[in-house]
Amino acid sequence: QVQLVESGGGLVQAGGSLRLSCTASDRIGTYPMGWFRQAPAGERKFVASIGSSDPSTHYADSVSGRFTIDRVNANNTVYLQMNNLSFEDTAVYYCAARLSGSSYYWQLYEFDVWGQGTQVTVSS
Repeated sequence: QVQLVESGGGLVQAGGSLRLSCTASDRIGTYPMGWFRQAPAGERKFVASIGSSDPSTHYADSVSGRFTIDRVNANNTVYLQMNNLSFEDTAVYYCAARLSGSSYYWQLYEFDVWGQGTQVTVSS
């Protein structure tokens, strides 16, 4: 089964930017992909997703206009560009893959494979 590894997290000041990467152990061209996040003592929540053959994207309202998801299938990698970060964006960010489908998805239960997460901390 495909494995996912996130990277690119770290400490950034409010207003700054980070670019997260999610690299897969196998080809992901046929998988819809997503990013989720979980703040301390909070639930895991949807952030952004992208389809496979249909490269449409979908964003949570809280990040729309600031975050961008994209994918480079040749590199088996999905990215999350995060701009104008705020303290409220502090969380562990998880990459997820759905092993079927073409468009985007946004419910946790719709995804089959998860990475271990990468910590993003925004200082105010």
